[in-house]
Amino acid sequence: MPIERQDEKRRLRLLSANIQAGSSTRRYSDYAMRSWSHVLPAGNKRGALDAIAQLAGDHDIVGLQESDPGSWRSGFTNQTHYLAERGGFDYWSHQPNRRVGNVASSANGLLSKLEPIEVTDYALPGRISGRGVLMARFGNGDQGLTVAVAHLSLGTQSRRAQLAYIAELLSGHENAVLMGDFNCLPDRPEMQALYRHTRLQPPASCVLTFPSWRPQRAIDHILVTDTLGLAGMRAFPAALSDHLALSLELDVPEAALR
Repeated sequence: MPIERQDEKRRLRLLSANIQAGSSTRRYSDYAMRSWSHVLPAGNKRGALDAIAQLAGDHDIVGLQESDPGSWRSGFTNQTHYLAERGGFDYWSHQPNRRVGNVASSANGLLSKLEPIEVTDYALPGRISGRGVLMARFGNGDQGLTVAVAHLSLGTQSRRAQLAYIAELLSGHENAVLMGDFNCLPDRPEMQALYRHTRLQPPASCVLTFPSWRPQRAIDHILVTDTLGLAGMRAFPAALSDHLALSLELDVPEAALR
């Protein structure tokens, strides 16, 4: 009978993508000139989702932000479910956060080819409600892998409260990943709560993700604890979203997935 080594690792591919509900933004003027695409079921949203599904399908775990959970603008399509089916993911979950009547809605989403043993969601504090963090746990015990997906506020004060809350949730998690649209650079003062109170590490290098047509800011991140090895961080177009998607390869202890 083979002896299992305690230091055996499994390589996973992770992706974080703000998909802008499948809408198209190619220049700053589109925010005004094409604002209709954010509330109307028009434009090639289905084609954009198919392109995102193709990119997502090359990964094991995907965190989504601004995925429409099924409102008028998406043709009442749950975009997270659609991407799971198109991308070949057996497991998916979503966290609706913000709804404007039945016209538009937004959610965090998780796609996974590994079966999570638990998925929970939490509302984040902030001056304006409608932000959240979605957390999935893989493997049993304190060493299990925890993956959290979040979309943080634009305002500094709200982000500070949200990051302090997430730090409390992830404190004590030995093997953890936090991914999403942070709306800030990784060295901002409000980010220090994560680095002080969890084992999450600042990224060794920043990948510019916004705006997608001429990236100038690193505001999308995949942060991992010091127990996990990462490599190959790259940015890819998420169809015609205003954010680039962020991809990396992660070495996870096999013990964290059992």
